[in-house]
Amino acid sequence: MILELNQSNFATTTEKGIVVVDFWAPWCGPCRQMNPVLTKFKENNPDIAVGKLNIDESPEIATKYNILSIPTIIIFKDGEPAEQTVGVVSEKVILEKVESVK
Repeated sequence: MILELNQSNFATTTEKGIVVVDFWAPWCGPCRQMNPVLTKFKENNPDIAVGKLNIDESPEIATKYNILSIPTIIIFKDGEPAEQTVGVVSEKVILEKVESVK
């Protein structure tokens, strides 16, 4: 299950372990293209937390992590950004980024 992240649960969700966070907005076409990729990634990697943060609803968090283009995926490790991708990427790219921070 992909988590819906927001101001109230972002910090606690990302503070421990590896968490893949998709910074997105509903009006963004490329962001919609990432939905099936992230869903498939989560199905194939059930042990890795995956969340989506709507930048329109949580602009403070998007600003904190300097999100200038969406979709941006940041892989957090123990609360800190460890890897990042911008634009539409494949499940393989996400997995490679996650493996690099383990």
